Amino acid sequence: MGDDQTARYRANWQDEVESAYLYRALAKTEHQPQLAEVYKRLADAEAEHAAFWAARLETAGQPVGQPQIGWRTRTLAILAQRFGSQFVLPTITSAERADSSAYRSQTEAGSAAMASEERSHARLLQTIVAGTPGGMEGSVLAQLEGRHRASSGGNALRAAVLGASDGLLSNLSLVMGVAGASPTGNAVLIAGLAGLLAGAFSMALGEWISVQSSRELYERQIGIERDELAQAPQEEENELSLIYQAKGLPEDVARDLARRLVADPATALDTLAREELGIDPGELGGSAWQAALTSFFLFAIGAIIPVAPFLFLAGWTAIGFSLVLSTLGLFGIGAAITLLTGRSVWFSGMRQVVIGLAAAGMTFLIGRLIGASVGG
Repeated sequence: MGDDQTARYRANWQDEVESAYLYRALAKTEHQPQLAEVYKRLADAEAEHAAFWAARLETAGQPVGQPQIGWRTRTLAILAQRFGSQFVLPTITSAERADSSAYRSQTEAGSAAMASEERSHARLLQTIVAGTPGGMEGSVLAQLEGRHRASSGGNALRAAVLGASDGLLSNLSLVMGVAGASPTGNAVLIAGLAGLLAGAFSMALGEWISVQSSRELYERQIGIERDELAQAPQEEENELSLIYQAKGLPEDVARDLARRLVADPATALDTLAREELGIDPGELGGSAWQAALTSFFLFAIGAIIPVAPFLFLAGWTAIGFSLVLSTLGLFGIGAAITLLTGRSVWFSGMRQVVIGLAAAGMTFLIGRLIGASVGG
């Protein structure tokens, strides 16, 4: 057996071990017992896959060793514990799809039906993320009943990383542009602080308008649904019944469930909002002010990095320290992006550094040309 084959077995084993660890972490953080049980079953399935690859390694005469959980998996588990499973589910779903694609070309995995199981896992996770279990079995639907739609929460990790990235990249380019034109004096500090505040306030205002507009739209849609429920309850009951039938429930069970829900107008409106409109009436897309403040601080955290040295230093010394701190910040953001992409930390980190420094270099040169032109 070749080295490439044993390396593949070991990589598969490591992936399955980490997946099982992550699902167990989700089960511990999940407050809804039915979903916690789903995560436990997924963890058991991944553990079986890991045992399969461990057996392959032993057959090849390779020591399996003790499982070591990577920093990326541990970080996702910590984020799930802190912010809830929905915060990391989109990332895990993408990983499951990637695993099923990788197994499709591996004959050993095909004979063990792993590729189809991983695809099933991905579909189940996507259903949980979307909150719309289309075509699922009734037993699975019962496990997911009452789950809120939280796709926006699932993208929170991406928003956090990109918000800080926007602040760092835009303000680094601004600072270097001004430094190129006038490396001495307070011009760079003033421009950097102005860029930080302008960018952060702009991001906050844009986020506030976006979330508030969504809330107003949701309120209007729920109001229309409330009127329809009062004026034509039978039609709404039929709609609910069809929704549940589309999810896989038998027709008689779906009709009975819809009839019981519509009997209580408050429960019926809440259910219709979630099932038909995909809206959580209690949240309506979240707080506009919270979204605005979060965007403000995320942008500011990134934007302060290239400015900070100019608070204590001046001239080329400050420029040098700004570039060093920004390089470290860019690498850190690139490393954080690997939580979403699964790429190598060094690859993502260095790619972010190269792109950021290239943009800063371009604005610096433009600043030098403008400074020379105006000074001349």
